This record gives sequence, C-alpha cells and structure tokens, in this order.
Amino acid sequence: MRASAFLYPWDVIGDSEAPGRLAGLGVQQVTLASAYHSTRALTPRHPHTRIVTARHSAVLYPADPARWAGRALRPYAQGWLDSADPFGEAAHELAAAGLEVHSWVVLAHNSRLGEEHPHTSVRNAYGDRYPWAPCIAQPEVREYAVTLAAEAAVRPGARGTELESCGWYGLAHLHAHDKTGGVPLGPVAEHLMSLCFCATCQEGYASLDADPEKLRRTVLRALAPLWRGAPEPHAPTVAEERQAVAELLGTEHASAVSVWRDGAANRLQREAVAAVRAEARARTGADARTGDGFRVLLHAHPGAHRTGANAGTEPAAVLEHADGVVLPCGGGAAARTAVLEPFARASADRSAGTDARTAVLAANFPVVSGMGGAPDTLAEDAVHARELGARELRLYHAGLASDGDLAQVRDALKRIG
Repeated sequence: MRASAFLYPWDVIGDSEAPGRLAGLGVQQVTLASAYHSTRALTPRHPHTRIVTARHSAVLYPADPARWAGRALRPYAQGWLDSADPFGEAAHELAAAGLEVHSWVVLAHNSRLGEEHPHTSVRNAYGDRYPWAPCIAQPEVREYAVTLAAEAAVRPGARGTELESCGWYGLAHLHAHDKTGGVPLGPVAEHLMSLCFCATCQEGYASLDADPEKLRRTVLRALAPLWRGAPEPHAPTVAEERQAVAELLGTEHASAVSVWRDGAANRLQREAVAAVRAEARARTGADARTGDGFRVLLHAHPGAHRTGANAGTEPAAVLEHADGVVLPCGGGAAARTAVLEPFARASADRSAGTDARTAVLAANFPVVSGMGGAPDTLAEDAVHARELGARELRLYHAGLASDGDLAQVRDALKRIG
C-alpha cells in the first residue's frame, strides 16, 4: 500500500537529516502543510527547537497580493519561521530525498478570521459564536475558502493536495485549555450544538419553509435534558444518528436543516475542487480531472451531518468531482468499517459506470502513541483497511511521533509491503 506521512514545514527546515529519516520510514509521499490552523507542536528530533508555537492560522508560503487585493477575508502570513516560503523550502528538500510531496490545506478552521470578522462565524442555537468555525454558507466565506484552496494547494513542488475541513466545522475544536467535557456530548448532541443560526443560515432555513426561530427553540428543547444529565439518544451508526436528530427536531425541521447544510457543504466541496483543478491546469498543464498529474483528495466522513476536520460528505457525490478521500480509520475495526464501506461502495458504483476512474481511498491512522495513536497495531489495522477497500495509507504525524513510534511504523510498513 502506498503510504504518506503528514508533516509540517518546521519539521524539515533546519534539520538536514529529516528528509532522509522520512524516506527511511518506507513512505513514498509526504503530505506537507501549506495552510494550517494555530497549534503548539513538538519537534522531538529537531537539532535546534523542541516547541513551535504557530500563534494563528496562516499560509506557509508567500500569498499572492494580486489574488487577494480588495478582499476583506484573506489569509494571514506566518511569522514564527525564519523563511519567506516554508512550504517551498521544505518541499524542495523532501523531493531531493526521493519523496513525492502533496500539499495539506486546512480551510474552514480559522480562529483569527473569526475574531477579526465576527459575522463570519458559526453561531449556535444559544447565540454563542464559534470563532474557529467560519460559516461556509456565507458567500464571502465560501469565496475565501475556494480561493485559498486553489492558491494553497497548487504550490511549486506539490504533485497533489489534500483539503481538510472542506465543509462544516462546529463545536468540536480542541481549543487551547479546552474545558467543554464536563457534560459528555456524543455525535447527535454535537450536531445540534453545531447547527448555525447566523443571519445567512436563518434565511436559508426560511427559504425551505422552516421557521428559524421555531427551529432554534426546538434545538434548545432537544438539548435541555442533556445538561441535566440525561443520556444522549442511542445511535450506534451514522444512519441512526440522523434518525435520532430527525426524531428530536421533527421531520420537517430536520429535512430543512439537512437540505440547507448538505447543500452548502456540497457546493463548497465542488467549487474548491474545481478551483484547484483550474489552478493546476494553469500552472502545470496537468489534466487533473482524469487523475493524470495533480490529485485532489478531501479529508472526509460518510456522515453528511458530521462536522470537523473530516468534513461530512455524501460519498457518491464527493467522488463525482474529487479524485478520492482521506478517511479517519483509528478507533478500532468497527469505526474503520463504518467510514470505509460507504466510500468503497460508492467507488465501485463509480468505476462500474461510464467513468472508469478508480477513486483513491486512503486510510488515515494516528501513529503518535502519546496522542492516542496505535503504531503497535498499524500493520494489522492497515491490512483490515485494505480488505475494506483502502489502497493507500496516511500516517498522522511523522513530525510529532517519538522515535519509538517511528520504529514501529517502519516495521509495520515493511510487514505490509
């Protein structure tokens, strides 16, 4: 199975041994961040640093002033690396070691954007604003994300891209000093807490004959028992999650929410992929639509109502325009099956039609044991993912992992072959 490791530019810049060390893992590709959210990251092997603090969301390359001229929403420049083009510098060094580089682009996750432009944020049923979560239904937010996708994806040295959070973001964030776990919320409650009631979304619900204020009050009533300690409705599968939401909101409200939000996500995904393809053709001449040249993958989940880095999608719909998906496959065999099987079916249906393109299904495994990853079972887990239809691996995250974790990854990749 072809394998790629996620990496930040600061894992490479200033560490001459990093490219060779990565190549020695047995991966063929590196998925290198070009636009990323704020983070505090460990660099356990770097000769000069141990902690990198990326203070805000930023692009890790020089943004094109002409592309962003006159726009209120624009990407922020990084200032924590002593490099004019961190992505380009790291990509060059990795390619020299024989590694194929693909860009890693985070779209709808940007706390600084929300703080400086409050009206762009998701606003929940209580009126609380999520500054880390731009509302993708707003036209200016969608335009910003699509423009960013094209610029950040097609960087010199990149052979393809992976678009993260290309869809709705919501409550889940793992914010700095996060203290939201006092009342455990499962996927049903998290979905309700992630519904947006900004002006644009309220107009959207109304356009589908759903009274926004009645819908908001219904959401509050549905959530009220949880704050008093009542258990969340039992919904072990993605389909049952949506059914539970429908029962809580009522069929008409649930339908309006689904149509509005699924439509907004699908539009963003289609426009972002199209913009990346157009940029790739203009810059490289690659015929990305047929899979020859620049590949475009989305970090995705088969539950269209899900929010977060692995954005909710309709499998058949997203595979109509993207070359494939990167799927979260940690968490055990059942969770892995739940995300891979719907996309495997959609891919098989697609391949059997007039378009014989085979979709890329990449199984993403966390391999940092200190962050809940399981590098010790990677070989077995990867074999199971292959049986379910995955043909590629993603390893999160080679720059954060300990030497012991990387040794287990190296051994697993040898065993998988």
